[in-house]
Amino acid sequence: MGEWAFLGSLLDAVQLQSPLVGRLWLVVMLIFRILVLATVGGAVFEDEQEEFVCNTLQPGCRQTCYDRAFPVSHYRFWLFHILLLSAPPVLFVIYSVHRASKEPGGADGGAGASGRPGDRRARRCYLLSVALRLLAELAFLAGQALLYGFRVAPHFVCAGPPCPHTVDCFVSRPTEKTVFVVFYFAVGLLSALLSVAELGHLVWKGRPRAGRCSQAAERDNRCNLAQEEARQLLQPLPALPTRRSGTDPYAPPAYAHGSPAGDSEGGSGRSKASLATIRQDLAI
Repeated sequence: MGEWAFLGSLLDAVQLQSPLVGRLWLVVMLIFRILVLATVGGAVFEDEQEEFVCNTLQPGCRQTCYDRAFPVSHYRFWLFHILLLSAPPVLFVIYSVHRASKEPGGADGGAGASGRPGDRRARRCYLLSVALRLLAELAFLAGQALLYGFRVAPHFVCAGPPCPHTVDCFVSRPTEKTVFVVFYFAVGLLSALLSVAELGHLVWKGRPRAGRCSQAAERDNRCNLAQEEARQLLQPLPALPTRRSGTDPYAPPAYAHGSPAGDSEGGSGRSKASLATIRQDLAI
């Protein structure tokens, strides 16, 4: 279990760089593959060669028939499968740690803007690791279907040297092994579907942003025009003229008291003439 714990710790570091679909794939990998194979798979397949019995005592016949029945042991085949699937994510983690250590900000320096060249390079590397993982998954699913099929037969007929005649061989616990084979194949299909979904998500997220940028710019222009119109509508009204201090607010306007200059001069001449007439009358 120590080796599985070390591998699990390496895979656990992948979730820091993975989207939600990648984390679901990691859960399937750790629980339904590594944990199940480490706890149940070893007990099911550890005695398959010792319990492979043939009705002959010819030396070497039983080993030859076992090799023909199972070219690769189920348990070792799945171990190699897990190791090969874990290689791309682990290599990506090693690359990410190395890139973060070379940046000025250390591990925090790699969390910059997504438009930086280093981030684009890291995204491409992660996309490559997911693609390699998917190819390995499909290859092993095809290999399992071709090597073992979906059923462990309880009886195997073997013929050829060094067996002297046709030999009947029998497999231990065929039903239990059949259930385990089907379960592991179903988990492989689920893992492949998650890898396809994650690959599609990464491709969609990293597509060219020309269309999206133009749409965003158009939205920004519309928002700016709306803000300008609202600002024009909310401009303050011009201030009313204020009266000077010391003036009577109820006094009539200045033009009501004034009179034309010619009228004022004519009025003063007439008043002087009337005063002279009154004096003459009084003197008489």
